[in-house]
Amino acid sequence: MNIQIRGIHKAFASFPALDGVNLDIESGELIALLGPSGSGKTTLLRTIAGLEFPDAGEISFGGENIASRPVRERGVGFVFQHYALFKHMTVADNIAFGLNVRKGSSRPSKEAIKQRVHELLDLVQLSGLDKRYPSQLSGGQRQRVALARALAIDPKVLLLDEPFGALDAKVRKDLRRWLRELHDKTGYTTIFVTHDQEEALELADRVVVMNRGRIEQVGNNQQVYEQPATPFVFDFLGSVNILPGEVKDRQLRFDGSDDVWDSESKESGLVDIYVRPHDLQIVDPAAPGLDATVTLVQRAGALIRISAALATSGERIELELSHLDTLARSRQPGDAIRVAPITFGLFPRAPHRRPTTLPDVVPNAPAENRERARN
Repeated sequence: MNIQIRGIHKAFASFPALDGVNLDIESGELIALLGPSGSGKTTLLRTIAGLEFPDAGEISFGGENIASRPVRERGVGFVFQHYALFKHMTVADNIAFGLNVRKGSSRPSKEAIKQRVHELLDLVQLSGLDKRYPSQLSGGQRQRVALARALAIDPKVLLLDEPFGALDAKVRKDLRRWLRELHDKTGYTTIFVTHDQEEALELADRVVVMNRGRIEQVGNNQQVYEQPATPFVFDFLGSVNILPGEVKDRQLRFDGSDDVWDSESKESGLVDIYVRPHDLQIVDPAAPGLDATVTLVQRAGALIRISAALATSGERIELELSHLDTLARSRQPGDAIRVAPITFGLFPRAPHRRPTTLPDVVPNAPAENRERARN
C-alpha cells in the first residue's frame, strides 16, 4: 500500500506539532521517522493511523484520501512502545483480539482464527507459548506478541511507535535484525518511529529526519549520513566537529590556517565546516592541516579517541582513529599534532556560533584536570 502525505498541519494549542509535512512512501517500504523529542515524528505516525486528525492536509492510501476517516476504517496495524497487551488474556487471545471483535460476516470462524494465531506464532517465533500470559513472558517476547496482534488483521499498513524503546540494548539489537527479516518476508508497508540513529540507519529502507514539525531530509542510510542536507541532520546523526572557515573561488580555508582545500561549493563567504571525528586524520607536520595539542586519549577496542585543542583558537576537536594508525597509537596529552580533514560538509556560517574550547591539559596534569577535559 503506497502512502501520500500532502501539506499536513497539526497544532496542539499554539504549538505546531506538524508544519506542512509532505511525504511519499512506496508500497512495501520500511520507513523510519527519526528525530529528537518534540520533532513531530510520533504525531505524524498517529495522524497516519487515525489516532489524531490533521488540522489541514491530505493523507492518501493507494490514492484515496483517508485523512478524515476513523482509525477502524483505515486498516492499519499499530504497535505501541509498551506493548499494550491485555494482562488477563493469554498470548493466543491477545493475538486473536482484533479478529474476535469484528462484526457479522467480516469475523472469521473460530477455526480460521485459531489457524491464523498459530501461523503468526510461528512467524514471530513464539510457537508453544499460546497459553501463557503476558506476565510470563520476557520484554522481547511481549513485543513479538504485540506485533503478531497487529499483523492478525492483515493490515494495509503496519505502524510501530518506538517498538524497542522499553527493551535493553542486547534485546533491542536482536529484535531489530528479526524485524528486518520479518518485514522482508511479509512485505507490509511499514513505518516506525525512533529517536535512535543506529536503529533507523540499520533497519530502514529510507530515513525521514524530522525537526520541529518539519522534514529536514529523506533518504537511504548512506544519503542521510554521508550527504546531510542541513546542519541539523549532520549534527543529529552522530558526532561532528564544527569549525569556522571561508570559501573563495571554490577554495576552502579553515580560520587560523593558510592552507586551502578544494571545495565543490559555488558560493563564497564565511562557512561552518562540519567534519565527523572519523573523517579527521593525523598528518605529517609538513602536510596541509591544522596544528593542535592533544588533551585526552581514550582507547576503546579497535578505536582510539583523541580530544585536542586547536593551536590558533583553543577550539575543541575530536578524532576517532584506528588502533592500527601508527600516528595515533603513541599519542599522549600534551603532544603537538597536525590534523587534516578527509571529507567535510559546508554550510553558511551560523550567527553567534560559540567555539567549543577545552581547559589546558598537560601530560602530568592532576587527575581532576583531565576529568574536566573529558567533560
